[in-house]
Amino acid sequence: MAAQPKKAFALRLDPALYAAIERMAGAELRSANAEIEILLREALARRGVTVKPPTPARRGRPPGKDIA
Repeated sequence: MAAQPKKAFALRLDPALYAAIERMAGAELRSANAEIEILLREALARRGVTVKPPTPARRGRPPGKDIA
């Protein structure tokens, strides 16, 4: 089963806010996009909103049929 694609949308941010997010992301070795997603999940959790954790992408070759 393939993972659901992420929703893409435009987000306008104050340049100073984005620069702060980029610094935080760099310190955590993440992309700015991943940092924004983490910050949003933390903010929702503080408000009592539960969001299902993302399912990691499957890696490697798909299982094959036994060839006899």
